Amino acid sequence: MLTLLRNADVYAPAPLGRHHVLVAGERVVWMGADLSALPAELAADEIDLHGARLVPGFIDGHVHLTGGGGEAGPQTRVPPVPLSRFTLGGVTTAVGLLGTDDYTRGPIGLVATARALVDEGITAWCHTGGYHVPPATITGSVRGDIVNVDRIIGVGEIALSDHRSSQPTYDELVKLAAEAHVAGLMTRKAGIVHLHLGDGARGLALVREALDRSEIPARVFNPTHVNRRRALFDEAVALARRGCTIDVTAFPAPHGDGDEYAADEALVRYWASGAPPERVTVSSDGGGSLPVFDAQGQMTRMGVGDLGAVAGVLRALLARGVPLGRALAPITSNVAALLRLRGKGAVAVDGDADLVVLDAAGGVRDVMARGVWHVRDGAAVRRGTFEG
Repeated sequence: MLTLLRNADVYAPAPLGRHHVLVAGERVVWMGADLSALPAELAADEIDLHGARLVPGFIDGHVHLTGGGGEAGPQTRVPPVPLSRFTLGGVTTAVGLLGTDDYTRGPIGLVATARALVDEGITAWCHTGGYHVPPATITGSVRGDIVNVDRIIGVGEIALSDHRSSQPTYDELVKLAAEAHVAGLMTRKAGIVHLHLGDGARGLALVREALDRSEIPARVFNPTHVNRRRALFDEAVALARRGCTIDVTAFPAPHGDGDEYAADEALVRYWASGAPPERVTVSSDGGGSLPVFDAQGQMTRMGVGDLGAVAGVLRALLARGVPLGRALAPITSNVAALLRLRGKGAVAVDGDADLVVLDAAGGVRDVMARGVWHVRDGAAVRRGTFEG
């Protein structure tokens, strides 16, 4: 199956200008500014984009594929995320994980859900473990899971500075990081420890200690939710200067007390700090619960992470005048580099045909995942098995 996208304004994510893009199967096989008519025998589907912006499919590195929640009883467990929730938000690659509930929901079910999404047409990976240490695993170890299970690329989200965590020690964190790092070397997978950060006063102290005292490379430590508190964000920026990649969450303000940064504001501040631009990413926490707790640790209300939040951050950045290429990197190329996802995060020859066409306002108009259209003119044209 051939698809020729004519007259696309390509952002790869760097701006390339007007190009024609030829897709064969699941790959981009040619790009160029000049192309005469294709032979009729090829039966290519030709689509003229008339100068619309064509960008890489978004990579969401933090999604609760099987649903999150459970902090206020079984009825608060969030359902699994259906296919069209990803694609309508421009997400063509997702990384799943477990959170507070890594007991009634485990890594076996998470791997099965990732495989199901692959069968339905997008790309999905996952981490082993969850909030707690020792982590829930399939083979009995983090290293065994990463090495032996195809879809598992790291461990997380391990909770730090949070009353729901298992209060991990320095030794426990460093041992987890060593397991993940060595497994990543053995497999060419990401080999990271994805770290949930709560509101606790200790912040990222354990990670700083690990960088000071151990030989584990900084890239292995990947803290997320770093924009939930301003002081925590400042700590995270300092870690990015040391080689960690930090992850900003595209959630609505969880406290409303003015101490957090919205994702677009956090990114603008990050870039202004002069920290390495390739060391920051954005994720949605899609399918996860967004609980608010009182001083006694009881949940008072809960939201649910939206897979469309990443696209919302892109629109917000464009509205602030951020150049599209810079705004795209934290949701495309930066994530692909951290997670070692070959063929992802760029519009490039021999890359995967994960493509998004933006509308005039920077919203998601059309989405192609692995060479197949999932969204056209803002509407889902492919849905998951149980979506009707």
